[in-house]
Amino acid sequence: MTAKIYEPMSRRTLLGTAAATAGLATAASIVPFGVAIGAQAKVRIGILLPYSGTYAMLGNAITDGLKLRLAEAGGKLGGRDVEFVIVDSQMSVPKAPQNTQKLIAKEKVDFLVGPVHSGIAAAMAKIVGRAGNPIMIVPNAGSNAVTGPLCASNIFRTSFSNWQPAYPGGKVMADDGHKTAVTIAWKYGAGIQMMAAGKSSFEKAGGKVVKDIQVPFPSVEFQANLSEIAALKPDAVFAFFSGGGAVKFVKDYAAAGLKEKIPLYGPGFLTEGVSMAQGAAAEGIKTTLHYADNLDNAANKAFRAGYKKMYGKEANVFSVQGYDTGSLLLIAMDAVKGDSGAKKAMIAAMEKAKIASPRGDISFSAAHNVVQDIYLRKVVKGHQNLMGVVAKQLADPARGCRLA
Repeated sequence: MTAKIYEPMSRRTLLGTAAATAGLATAASIVPFGVAIGAQAKVRIGILLPYSGTYAMLGNAITDGLKLRLAEAGGKLGGRDVEFVIVDSQMSVPKAPQNTQKLIAKEKVDFLVGPVHSGIAAAMAKIVGRAGNPIMIVPNAGSNAVTGPLCASNIFRTSFSNWQPAYPGGKVMADDGHKTAVTIAWKYGAGIQMMAAGKSSFEKAGGKVVKDIQVPFPSVEFQANLSEIAALKPDAVFAFFSGGGAVKFVKDYAAAGLKEKIPLYGPGFLTEGVSMAQGAAAEGIKTTLHYADNLDNAANKAFRAGYKKMYGKEANVFSVQGYDTGSLLLIAMDAVKGDSGAKKAMIAAMEKAKIASPRGDISFSAAHNVVQDIYLRKVVKGHQNLMGVVAKQLADPARGCRLA
């Protein structure tokens, strides 16, 4: 398997530092696996993910996981070579329609993979869900609407809905004996929906959320918020931040003297992929998520070993989501023997898919959202240690989806 770049930039430039990738949204970069022989066209996969800014780590991890899975399959889908058309989303909702249309109309991709941001996901779904458009696989963004009111036969999600990892977290706080809590998150789709889910289950279990704090996205200035939390003196704090913002928040929380006084909980993104950077500030934080580093299954052990060998670093939930996206693409294209035009048959195969994922067994609901276990994890020496399953094969409610 070989890789060739059809733009004047190296792979290191393409998938390296955030600064090096800032121009990707204005010029698509095509990265083919293999060299096509004969007249058979390559399968074109359009990718709209962040490779710059706060969430660059997520975009790179998802892409690396996807590439690993396809590499394991010989770099082909249904017997055909593959090329990626990669666009940096720059986490820009206003640019999402233009970027999506570019991949569909100009680049004529066979599949769309993306995004990370919930707002971008909603914008993409409104376009992609129209008849005749490619199959879209969401490898991260949890916008409830994507498998709710905006659900469509050609849209699947391999990651989570914002409700899924957050809802069990509220009950965890209550089970730990906490009666009052403050929620804090960035003020955008993911933050708002996750905090609402955690709050719902916490209050259903008898707790009371005394304050919902919303921080403008992507601000990482938390001092005023932390002072407010200190003054409110809740039993616990339920938080959502991710990437670089999560590193800053967890460190600031500990530096403010709150770590030992008010336990910090949240959906797993609070520490996922960044716990080493958070250092001692992350130790002991409990989170709920659909993955844990030390899950004891054969698929996870093989995946983590392969990822470490290929990239020289540890895998995380984002790379798992990219990896499972690759598995779903393989299932779709194998079912039609490489005929990317056989969309109905591919969708039927994807709907029936059962994948032995590194996160455990997964399948897909009628709304095309992943059905999966949710785990309780605790940071121990920088690693996400499994404490148990808090929700078995949890399906999103898919409220408003006409497919469900």
